[in-house]
Amino acid sequence: MASRSKSRAAPGGPSPFAVEAAPLPREKFSDPQLTAKGEERASVALSELDTLWLNTGTLCNLACATCYIESSPTNDALVYLSADHTSRFLDEAQTMGAREIGFTGGEPFMNPDMLPMLEETLARGFEALVLTNAMKPMRRYEAALLELRERFGSKLTLRVSLDHYSRQVHEAERGARTWELAMDGLRWLSENEFSIAVAGRLLPGEGAVEARNAYAVLFDAENIAIDARDPARLVLFPEMDADKDIAEITTACWDILGKSPADIMCATSRMVVHRKGEAAPRVVACTLIPHDPGFDLGATLEEASRDVPLNHPHCARFCVLGGASCSA
Repeated sequence: MASRSKSRAAPGGPSPFAVEAAPLPREKFSDPQLTAKGEERASVALSELDTLWLNTGTLCNLACATCYIESSPTNDALVYLSADHTSRFLDEAQTMGAREIGFTGGEPFMNPDMLPMLEETLARGFEALVLTNAMKPMRRYEAALLELRERFGSKLTLRVSLDHYSRQVHEAERGARTWELAMDGLRWLSENEFSIAVAGRLLPGEGAVEARNAYAVLFDAENIAIDARDPARLVLFPEMDADKDIAEITTACWDILGKSPADIMCATSRMVVHRKGEAAPRVVACTLIPHDPGFDLGATLEEASRDVPLNHPHCARFCVLGGASCSA
């Protein structure tokens, strides 16, 4: 494994979401075929392409403390994806029968081609899922978004990042004065009857039931039309830190854990990224690992249809043991 993303110092001090574990031993996740103990590493086959993710670029209006992709107002390691490049991948996605196109960043609405890409996606008949912080970059496009909602209804879903149900924890991760701007954007989406969801995170030791109940209280108080008990409408993610120790996933783990490779995100999705300095976009295994060359699968979706060895801490902590997926 060539690279691991790093956590940054939190905008307001140490991140409340920091993973509590020993440092990851260097020998782990170093061989795509075998674990550090010499056991056969688990891999995942693409059973179908259900969701194609488009990474719009790593530029963002925020610099969060534990952003897995290190998005910020200055990080353009992944440059803006263009509408021209997107069309080619949408062609492939249609051929492969994809249901959904997901837009992630960075902040997608920072990309100047975001609205043309989103409109083309919906006009082709795909469902569209946009991950946004619902702040100023999104609010610049209120009129255009209202038009898309009028034309395509619930085929367009906007998932707003609200790291916690409390302002204090959210701002410890995202910075001062970010809570009210995010809440205002979420209220605007709800009041205008968009299909909406929220992405939250669990604090160390915090249970999902506890968190859902607290989000439900918040949504009720703010008149936000989200059912906090619906896992598609309130997505609670486990924490990630590629520098902290975690078990490697072997082929025997599927039976031990009572899980199937078909349940893992890379069984049904791929992501397009355009790395700075490269002439054209590439396809990677998933949304979580855009930079590691071991997860670069090719220039086309067809090339990227091969098996994915689970050779990264995120595969274990987020997907297999955490049971999470970025798709709806």
